Amino acid sequence: STKKDRAPRDVWRTWLRAVGLGSGLVVAALLLWSSLGAEDGVTEVLARRGEVLVGRFIEVPCSEDYDSHRRYEGCTPRRCGRGVTDTVITREDAERIRSIAEKGLSLGGSDGGASILDLHSGALSVGKHFVNLYRYFGDKIQNIFSEEDFQLYREVRQKVQLTVANAFGISPSSLHLTKPTFFSRINSTEAQTAHDEYWHAHVDKVTYGSFDYTSLLYLSDYLQDFGGGRFVFVEAGANKTVEPRAAAAASDERLAAVHVLSLTRTSFCKVFSDVTSIGRLSFFTSGSENLHRVEEVRWGTRYAMTIAFTCNPDHGITDPAFWEPGPRSAPGGPGPRPS
Repeated sequence: STKKDRAPRDVWRTWLRAVGLGSGLVVAALLLWSSLGAEDGVTEVLARRGEVLVGRFIEVPCSEDYDSHRRYEGCTPRRCGRGVTDTVITREDAERIRSIAEKGLSLGGSDGGASILDLHSGALSVGKHFVNLYRYFGDKIQNIFSEEDFQLYREVRQKVQLTVANAFGISPSSLHLTKPTFFSRINSTEAQTAHDEYWHAHVDKVTYGSFDYTSLLYLSDYLQDFGGGRFVFVEAGANKTVEPRAAAAASDERLAAVHVLSLTRTSFCKVFSDVTSIGRLSFFTSGSENLHRVEEVRWGTRYAMTIAFTCNPDHGITDPAFWEPGPRSAPGGPGPRPS
């Protein structure tokens, strides 16, 4: 009878062990999936899913990069940091301005994963090179873009400029649009040239000496249009990421964010994810205090618009215009680096 009593118990224990093992495998699979879905190990949410950011600003100590350039009182950064907002433009306007990028990039595109369209200089990625789209396509451009496209471009730039100026406590008139200001399109295609390797960490003030303030307008939805491709601020000591929710979860035309903190041994990263709902704006001072990179896009297509500002009027550029579509000089030197 003892054996008979023990048999059901043994079966029960075996079943429990099987269930426990199965549960463990499920948890392990979920952890593996999570690690594959979030580079650098995201572990702590700082801002809950569903939050709409009217304006969030994180102040950081300024680097010495600005000391090697002429200072402009009331403009050159003395208060440095990085910010993000979901309320600068509507989703409708973001979709309209993305259509400008889509129309322009339909004329060319890189053989690798990163393509550039600069309406100011005319630089357009074509194959492994850049061409000047105004020279290359001539009068055909009038059938691609409209006057309304360039008007929207100017309006969005003005809104971004005002947002950046207000965040850093400077006069909008002291800021000047500077080059390169451009659209980027990134996908998972293997890099063919150095211009396609957008994922390397860099400092905008070092790469482009004219930059004082950098902004990035996101024109795609995370996990709907693309995966991977988050924007990462890199510092010594730890990893911190800000990962916004996908557009499908948004409560209205405004966008939402999820801020995530993770710690590692090597680097500290804050991600204002361009893997965000379309229309989010992130911005930051351009010095070494904001060393950054972009994660590789794993699938889909990520559109964004880099809008750069300088305090030096000599480095300023004008808005492109339909009837006078920017300089006709052929693009040369290193191409813009997508952010």
